[in-house]
Amino acid sequence: MKKTIHIIICIFVGLRLSAQVVDTSSVYKDRQDSLKAAVFVGRHADGISKGKDIRTEVISAAGLQKMACCNLAESFENSASVTVGYSDAATGARQIRLLGLSGTYTQMLDENRPVMRGITSPFGLSYIPGPWLESIQIAKGSPSVINGSESMTGQINLEFKKPTEEKPLFIQASMMTDTKADFNVTSAWQVSPTLYSIFLGHVDGNFKTFDMNGDGFRDDPRMLQFNVSNRWLYYRPDIQIRWGIHAVRDHREGGQEGYDKDGYVRGKPWGTNITNSLVDGYIKVGKPLREDGSASVAAIADYTFQKTDSWFGQRSYLPRQNSGFLNLLYRNQVNESHDFTMGISGTLDILNDSRLAFGGAYGEYTFHSGETFTSILGARVDYYYNKDNRDEGGFRFVPRATLKYAPWDWLVFRANGGRGLRYSNPISDNLGILSTTKVISMDNGLPEHPLEDSWTFGGNITFYLPSSSDNTSISLDYFRTVFYRQVVVDYEQSPHNIWLFIPEGRNSSSDNFQVDFNAEPFERFTVALTGRYTLAKSPTLDGRIVEKPMTSLYKGVLNLQYKTNLSKWIFDFTASVNGSARVYDFMKEMWDDDGSILYKEGRTPVYPLLYAQITRRFKGFDVYLGGENLTNFTQKKVIVGNPSFPGFDASCVWGPIMGRKVNVGFRITLWR
Repeated sequence: MKKTIHIIICIFVGLRLSAQVVDTSSVYKDRQDSLKAAVFVGRHADGISKGKDIRTEVISAAGLQKMACCNLAESFENSASVTVGYSDAATGARQIRLLGLSGTYTQMLDENRPVMRGITSPFGLSYIPGPWLESIQIAKGSPSVINGSESMTGQINLEFKKPTEEKPLFIQASMMTDTKADFNVTSAWQVSPTLYSIFLGHVDGNFKTFDMNGDGFRDDPRMLQFNVSNRWLYYRPDIQIRWGIHAVRDHREGGQEGYDKDGYVRGKPWGTNITNSLVDGYIKVGKPLREDGSASVAAIADYTFQKTDSWFGQRSYLPRQNSGFLNLLYRNQVNESHDFTMGISGTLDILNDSRLAFGGAYGEYTFHSGETFTSILGARVDYYYNKDNRDEGGFRFVPRATLKYAPWDWLVFRANGGRGLRYSNPISDNLGILSTTKVISMDNGLPEHPLEDSWTFGGNITFYLPSSSDNTSISLDYFRTVFYRQVVVDYEQSPHNIWLFIPEGRNSSSDNFQVDFNAEPFERFTVALTGRYTLAKSPTLDGRIVEKPMTSLYKGVLNLQYKTNLSKWIFDFTASVNGSARVYDFMKEMWDDDGSILYKEGRTPVYPLLYAQITRRFKGFDVYLGGENLTNFTQKKVIVGNPSFPGFDASCVWGPIMGRKVNVGFRITLWR
């Protein structure tokens, strides 16, 4: 009995220390409850977090199970903040959009450690299985400087299941009508009183591919992925060490049946053949300097290697990337009102023969006036180094600020703003351009890895309405992003060319408005309604500034969930309406099969998507049946042209490629 009590105390204290010491790099600032919210996330509702200083949307483990999502790319259908779409119709690569801009401008974090950078970004979302996660935290705007300056539109932080997990064994498996099978297993165990470990395994693939629209191209590539991770925690009251390793092997073949990458010539079946291999290892060390944890030091180190062997018809893209990240930080909570963090960090990317590096010092000061007012002022000074172009380097100053004001319990104001910087990888950032036979032209003024520069400002007002539920709220957001230097991809100069260039004196911008409503009208029935309007503008090579193509103007999402007593039955329903987007100029002349113009007024149609799922829970065993895209809506004429001619394009994707799908699966949980 004494041993059991001792272990429970160790776990509890360890979790608190993790939040206060190792995760001092947290962008969410209220660190004492950030990890607790992740660990016990099943008890918490999704929605806008009331306690966070920055506007943070939380998708809990329970929220991830509202649909039979298999990986991170399929986990945002309940959110209007994040939109996910295919980068092309051949590779299966998914891309998110936050604040109306590409996901490359959103910093992805693995428990506050930067991930999915460089050549990993096109497929990185599919390498995070949903059943591995405890929660997802979406922070819009310009968050903390502690994790670097690459967050331009926001951050998405992923909280994984912990080595101290109370489930020694969890198994999930599912099968879809498109023959895609998914299998996940997690197993946590206590090796000794001070050492804990968790193993996470995943495999997915499809047995058959389909061509439902009859265009001669697979709707989804043939895929097979193996994915494993092992995470460890060593805890003593005077020190805590976390470390782990993650490895992925992913192969996919898309396009036309019969494609041969070794013997392809124009006139033969066109396709894609992609193999990705990734290994990532990290270590976090934290040490309290005071018994109450109010002062601490921490070190975070990470190394990632990835190689990609990818073929697109005759084109090949064969990058190799080694990346290292180091962050050393010191935190001191002087008293309940004053808190500061300072440190040094650096990142090195070796991409084939290129060398990119940036690093420097940062500081962040937080002032709390009780529960009413919080201000966070932070700044970084980094030196940027580009081996191939010294003009892309030098010192850069990155300021950021966050304000939170809660004059009453039912009203919270938030605002944040600041600068963002990142080195661009023009090909991997825009992988879809390889799924064409068009000539890819680089403007003479385009360096190999340009340094992009943006500013984002915005705010949020949240009203908590009186009701029987603590989760009834209305939230209003506005954020604006302006790029002062950016790599722009222009499809519109010629049907046979794609241009990449940096506009001079003409800035890309995005204005994003959003309204969220969450309520529990009666016990065990929740309603979440979200609407988002985005106006994104982008310059063209010939001097125009136009509405950013293939970016929907608005999106609305309604999610309903009802649970019976003791949650034996769970019913989930999600409906979304997706607004129109401006198509590329060369698509305006496309014709439908009936002879009518496909894109009237040069815009895509407004279309709905419906999802539903029923879950039956037994003791330690869940069975679920779900349906996706129940309206069976698909984009017409996904493939533009013929691969035997220069104008062929498989990257003009704005809507669903696959029609209605049904999913059946189960979850088995063993508790301690």
